Amino acid sequence: MRKGMVVALTAMLAAVAPQAQTGSADAARRRNLDQVLDLYVRDGLVYYRALKSDRRLLDGYVSALAGASPPSAPRAEQVAFWLNAYNALVLRTVIDAYPIARRSSDYPDRSVRQIPGAFEGRKHQVAGRSLTLDQIEQTILPGFADPRVFLALGRGALGSGRLRSEAFDPERLERQLTEVAAECVSHAQCATIDRAANKMAVSSVFSWRSKEFSAAYSDKAPPAFGTRSPIERAVLAFVDPMLTLIERNFLARNEFSVEFSRFDWTLNDLTGRGGR
Repeated sequence: MRKGMVVALTAMLAAVAPQAQTGSADAARRRNLDQVLDLYVRDGLVYYRALKSDRRLLDGYVSALAGASPPSAPRAEQVAFWLNAYNALVLRTVIDAYPIARRSSDYPDRSVRQIPGAFEGRKHQVAGRSLTLDQIEQTILPGFADPRVFLALGRGALGSGRLRSEAFDPERLERQLTEVAAECVSHAQCATIDRAANKMAVSSVFSWRSKEFSAAYSDKAPPAFGTRSPIERAVLAFVDPMLTLIERNFLARNEFSVEFSRFDWTLNDLTGRGGR
């Protein structure tokens, strides 16, 4: 009897050990990224010039991503891992090309979009796979069925969600994503209600990821918005908890238009703005 219990306990510990090692390794990597974000990110803007001159921790974090194994980790660890990986890869993509040369009149000067293939072409080694930034956003993140993650991506642009000065942490992930959602409504690039113009302007991110936002939020909109499109209902349900009473009463009349703003690809660079 006792021998059987020992065997069972040994087997259980053997099964748990790899997950514990994975979590420990990810925590160690995350501490390095935390230091980078704490040092070089302020209110969503980045000291890119300073980061390029002191890139050791960031390069170490990105290099370690290749050997990570998030599929065996709990869901919160997986979400935090992929958000952190994406944001770190964007930072390295920018500093590799910084200062960014102008190549196209389609985007602002020094935009991350001026870097050839920044999102759709450049491959990164992550968790044993070769992935572009677009592939992480379009094929991996949708699997978590939480569209808030798309607002947590720092795309190296003013139009994206505010890049945090801390890494995403599995133990605080829900609180962090709740803050991401709340920040959206207070950030003019994300959502703006213009009562004088009788419209609500929202980020293009909602239209880019309309499938995910509609699936998660469209059925939560008030019945009064039932004739609106699924993505409009989803946007209205998403922003509702963060609205003021005046804004909520304005929307309740249901006489406004919803517009998806042109995404601002201006580089989120703090260098030269009183920064380093």
